[in-house]
Amino acid sequence: MKKIKIKIGLVTAIMVLMFSCDKGFLNTQPLDKISSEATWGDGPLSEAFIFNVYSFLGYGGFEEQALAAYTDEAMFTHAGRNINPFNEGTESPSSLAWFSGTYEWGNMYLAIRQANIALDRLPTSTFADKTLKDRLMGEAHFLRAYYYQQLVRFYGGVPIIDKPYGLDDDYSAARNSYDECVKFITADLDKAITLLDGKAETPGRATKLSALALKSRVLLYAASDMHDGAQLKAKAPGLASFSNIDLVAYTAGDRTARWQAAKAAAKAVLDAGSGYKLNLTAPVSPAEGKDNYKAIAMGGQSAASDAAAASELIFQRTHTPLYTQEDNWPLGGIHYGINNGPNGYHNWAGNTPIQQLVDDYEMMDGSKFSWDKAEHKAAPYTGRDPRFYATILYDGADWKPRPSDVAALDPANQIQTGYYDDGAGGLINGIDTRESAVENWNGSRTHYYAGKFIDHNPALADNQSSAQTVPWPFIRYTEAVLNYAEACIELGEDGEAKNWLNKIRFRAGMPAITDSGAALKDRYRNERRVELVYEEHRYHDARRWLIAPSTLGRGIKTINIVAKLKPGATPNKPYKYDTSKYTYTYTPVDNTENETRKWNDKMYFRPFSRDEVNRNTKLVQNPAY
Repeated sequence: MKKIKIKIGLVTAIMVLMFSCDKGFLNTQPLDKISSEATWGDGPLSEAFIFNVYSFLGYGGFEEQALAAYTDEAMFTHAGRNINPFNEGTESPSSLAWFSGTYEWGNMYLAIRQANIALDRLPTSTFADKTLKDRLMGEAHFLRAYYYQQLVRFYGGVPIIDKPYGLDDDYSAARNSYDECVKFITADLDKAITLLDGKAETPGRATKLSALALKSRVLLYAASDMHDGAQLKAKAPGLASFSNIDLVAYTAGDRTARWQAAKAAAKAVLDAGSGYKLNLTAPVSPAEGKDNYKAIAMGGQSAASDAAAASELIFQRTHTPLYTQEDNWPLGGIHYGINNGPNGYHNWAGNTPIQQLVDDYEMMDGSKFSWDKAEHKAAPYTGRDPRFYATILYDGADWKPRPSDVAALDPANQIQTGYYDDGAGGLINGIDTRESAVENWNGSRTHYYAGKFIDHNPALADNQSSAQTVPWPFIRYTEAVLNYAEACIELGEDGEAKNWLNKIRFRAGMPAITDSGAALKDRYRNERRVELVYEEHRYHDARRWLIAPSTLGRGIKTINIVAKLKPGATPNKPYKYDTSKYTYTYTPVDNTENETRKWNDKMYFRPFSRDEVNRNTKLVQNPAY
């Protein structure tokens, strides 16, 4: 089997140090002996070892910098965070752009090494509980598949390592083909499906359903344009001269068969699970649609939402022994609002929605929003898809009580991202703008904030003193529904695709769609964009569909909002949103304050660092780097 150079030295929480009364520290077990005999002779210690393998999942998407900022979902507010090299197409092996630990090369191979140790030792472990042993084996197969999937969807084919290596082994290795990687990952998942069948389910731990769902994702990606050699060369001309195309795409085989495999894998998930409120035959009310989407984002864990929404979560990051308690977060929770919420609440406005995302939310009747329509331009936040109101914080939106030092400036508790007539020839700067008197350096440059993954309950403060334990959805049921619909569309089964897409829309309070052919594909892609927004799918979807030049490549648009007093009206003091007194104008503008976005075809695959290539001379660099 091929080998790769991997960083070694991780000391796990379950290492057992054995001391002798006679020889003292000289008899201590070496720290590179990660798999001690004591570990594999004891069920709870073996389980603790597997918990450590989970820990490489990190924060999921709950980081200050988010993958959304590499897409047409968001703009990262703060300069100097290494976002620009990717978004401006200048990333190189010697100058890597920002990446999360949840897919970083070395981190993922450390995780894979831990999974390999478990898979090597568990078959010969001496603890008696066979049910636990099978479960841990199933979880290890799932986790190894998950981490390889992370690598493959960012880099293409990678070296497959299926056993733990010691200090004296050769770590150089060539990349496996994309096809070989997909087969390896799905084989691991098939083993996990068998081993986890019938096992007790615990939130945050792998299950048979999560293995089925990850298989659905992997096979959907495998069938997509980016991984079809002919499509990749035709639609990404910057990569056409790459001589090792098999490392990133299929060069032969039946593509229809790949779509059929993707459809079958997704249908297996639909048959095994149920999701949340996907049995409706007509749209719910807009208010219920908004509440349904908020409940899903909270994983059913908000006191103000339906706990049944937890059924959406197939694989989640939750606050359990699987993960270490976060430093500096009260109660060990994640406060997504700190990272992304308004500066007027003492938050940091990290990944703020851009205008293109806002514009892609449909009107309540299912029609497209358009700035060319006078009624839309005059009131762009009226009558939109209910998911918009559960996701985007916009000027005039009702929000939470302000912190005590800001409350007097905004007793109405509304988002203020505009500029308002003061009645004396000037403008009042909104509290949540970059001209605010409250931490203006944290103000949004787009004049929007993210409201998803934040409990909308006004009784819970939106500031740094109140963290919320929110599960990160690594995989949720609706992703599999969308996977199934996409495969059906590609196979010409439009009726079946619409049936399932309308289930999602009815839950959100949106009308049924009736499109077919190319129009249905476009509608599907927008539905997926809106439903899975901020869940780290858009980055991968735009790439696998080979549409990135028209997503990230179209730059950043933001909104400028000005409120002028109507004749005879007097200003509200303090200001509050009021259409009876003010006439609001909304002007989309291009924004290049932090970055000037430009698509380069090489960005379809991330580069390997120069250091990694120097260490492993068999590692073929990705195209165009």
